[in-house]
Amino acid sequence: MAGSPTQRSLAALRAAEWLCAVVEHWNHHAKIRQDLYGFVDILAVKPGMTLAVQTTTASNVAARVAKIRESPHLARVLAAGWRVEVHGWARPTKTIRVWRQRVVEIVSNGKRSERQRGGDTQRA
Repeated sequence: MAGSPTQRSLAALRAAEWLCAVVEHWNHHAKIRQDLYGFVDILAVKPGMTLAVQTTTASNVAARVAKIRESPHLARVLAAGWRVEVHGWARPTKTIRVWRQRVVEIVSNGKRSERQRGGDTQRA
């Protein structure tokens, strides 16, 4: 699957039966992309669950985690029962055209949980 990290995350979430919407937008006047609450690119829901996703390339995951931790809105989003994840996407080698997804869940201002997802459905 080609495309942006956002498109790859949308495909992976929809395959896992999440209802998704892109909540970042282009601010024409400021000429920048603006995320919901400063860190949410995709909002996904399932019965009883809300997931906020920041999606990026694998090399930028640490910077996105730091950005989210610094957000004044993180505590309120987590207190509302939302899960917050950073999805980082990378191709492991140039000869193997399988995208790898790295997922880092932000569980509180100072903690995180991390897992790798294979690229079985994420083909370039």
